[in-house]
Amino acid sequence: MHIAWGSFLLALLVIVLVPGPDFVLVTRNAASGRRYGWLAAAGVNCGLLLHATAATLGLSALVAAVPAALFVVKGLGVAYLAWMALQMLRHAGSHPAETVVEQPPSGRSVFLRGLLTDVLNPKVMLTFLTLLPQAMDPSAAPMPQAALLSGVAVMAFAAWWLVVVPSVGRLAAFLASPKRRAVFERCCGGALLAMATSIAVG
Repeated sequence: MHIAWGSFLLALLVIVLVPGPDFVLVTRNAASGRRYGWLAAAGVNCGLLLHATAATLGLSALVAAVPAALFVVKGLGVAYLAWMALQMLRHAGSHPAETVVEQPPSGRSVFLRGLLTDVLNPKVMLTFLTLLPQAMDPSAAPMPQAALLSGVAVMAFAAWWLVVVPSVGRLAAFLASPKRRAVFERCCGGALLAMATSIAVG
């Protein structure tokens, strides 16, 4: 079995490092405390694991082959990202004289937001569908290769969050200022809204 590890790992590195909705969500939560950052990252990685499993079993290819199904997934993803973006922007712009640090109501909600951000992102599904086949050996059994490559992709993102969460967690003291926190929230909300628009028109 001759997997094209070189090209696969290079492409994976670029995908991991380019910020997406998951990065914005993890960063925003990590800035409120490392615990929230870890919970968001765990949710994101569980979403990646679901996409990896679906891609390995061929379920993602079935969804992508049906335009109506792909349209529904895309619509749900855009709506969810836009909703989160508007929530952040609304929160950041309200009560400027008061503390604008929003504590998530529960660790479960932070985890679920991370999970849904990835599960409902059609770009994640399509990334697995395009990245895995290019690295696989056509003369070998596809499922073991897909499982191996998917596992490496999930672990690469997990390793990335091990760097991101502690790094962003150091910003908590800096963002204790209501004005700074409001600017940060607006940046995160604006980034998510821009990404939702990109998915919608892509």
